[in-house]
Amino acid sequence: MKVTEAVKEKLKQLPKEPGVYFMKDEAGKIIYIGKAAILKNRVSSYFQTRKDRDVKTEILVGKIANLDWITVDSEVEALFLESEFIKRYMPQYNIDLRDDKHFLYIRIPMKDEWPVISFVRRPLDDGADYFGPYTGGGDAIRKAMRQLRKVFPYVTHPVSPMPKRGCLQFHLGLCPGPEENAISSSDYKRSLRRLMMYFRGEKTKLMKDLEKEMQQAAKKKDFELAGERRDQLRNLEALGRQMIFGDKETFDLTLDQALVGLSDRLGLKGMPRRMEAYDISHFQGTDNVASMVVFQDGVPNKEEYRRFKMRVPGNDDFAHMREVIRRRFSGKNLEKWPKPDLVLIDGGKGQLGAALGVMDELGIDIPAIGLAKREEEIIRRGDGSRIDPDKAGDERWVEQHVKYELIVLPHSSHVLQLLQRIRDEAHRFAVTYHSLLRGKRQTSSLLDGIPGVGPATRKLLVKRFGSVAGVKQASFEELVAAVGRSRAESISRHL
Repeated sequence: MKVTEAVKEKLKQLPKEPGVYFMKDEAGKIIYIGKAAILKNRVSSYFQTRKDRDVKTEILVGKIANLDWITVDSEVEALFLESEFIKRYMPQYNIDLRDDKHFLYIRIPMKDEWPVISFVRRPLDDGADYFGPYTGGGDAIRKAMRQLRKVFPYVTHPVSPMPKRGCLQFHLGLCPGPEENAISSSDYKRSLRRLMMYFRGEKTKLMKDLEKEMQQAAKKKDFELAGERRDQLRNLEALGRQMIFGDKETFDLTLDQALVGLSDRLGLKGMPRRMEAYDISHFQGTDNVASMVVFQDGVPNKEEYRRFKMRVPGNDDFAHMREVIRRRFSGKNLEKWPKPDLVLIDGGKGQLGAALGVMDELGIDIPAIGLAKREEEIIRRGDGSRIDPDKAGDERWVEQHVKYELIVLPHSSHVLQLLQRIRDEAHRFAVTYHSLLRGKRQTSSLLDGIPGVGPATRKLLVKRFGSVAGVKQASFEELVAAVGRSRAESISRHL
């Protein structure tokens, strides 16, 4: 990656403060604008070598000849200022890299008597004021608005018809309370115009206006108004201590390090963009289940999660691992689900060997590792030898004939922490499904056979009393109230 001397020099000067940065091409034209919780970390990350960078971002970085930035007092301010500058300059790569489905706009219909603030995906030509677009799926802007609502309360509930009593947000100080006649329409719109000043990056003027009003109110001995303006000033200053998107920024940096480190440590051909993890859960060989969780680019993709009710009976983790791997990599599922770049098995050599045996038999050439809970060691096959399909079910043979490599990483390692997070999610998902099946079985086994108690009544009882144990502890009068005297008598006799 070629970095210009101008960029190298600017990278040395980057401050560790929130702000907005401007990427420029050789002609000095702004080609990309972004926000940062810590400018030095965020901007420097563009010029680090990364295997997982998408093509469009790689092209952008290749065209950066110079850069500038503006520091601000808070992440909230950076968020709104970024949007204003993007609208002003319309940089090429902000347009090319955008995904409209992940943008949000703030809609404020100032022509209405009581403007209701809302979030929308696309602005309309309806006379309302729109601010945005705001990137990142909407999480950051929603957080920012929750903080700003403490400074400038606004309405989010329907006002036609007007509610008959004060909403919960009014009692929390987040709604101005038009339904309680707590504010006039003109005063409410005045407050919204100040909120819009903040959106436009006019914070300095806004603070001066509020301070001037506070002093004037104090001179007139209107201490209530002076106190309101003082609180607004304090709350605006407190925004500098709020983390709006910096947590994600920090997480993204460590996640990048983890994915690159994992690829390097395991000698993978590329970045493990899709990772699948598997775990088994049962209780003394009953209600056996398996889980498959999917992490895409290091984060959970819950829509891709799958759970399996085991067909092989008994308490045999290895047999169950072979079953779930065989079902996952069946011809039907290979067509339906994308192939993973890495398979993670919750367990040690036995569980990993069981999975590898099936994968070898099916001709699935995908890297697979195990992560044992006790020592938190990463286990992988130490050589390229395949497991004999006829011997794959023999745990003792696999243990004796397959060479494993143990990789021990410090607990502070981002790579290990990522694998632990994935492994623990697979365990949680398996246990949740097992508990669901076990609960259903226990419910049906205890309530089945009671005369007059069918599926609908069983469901009603468990919903009403929380569990079968709750049904057993319920008084006769409570049972009568729930299902009637005849069924209550039958339940009392049989439980």
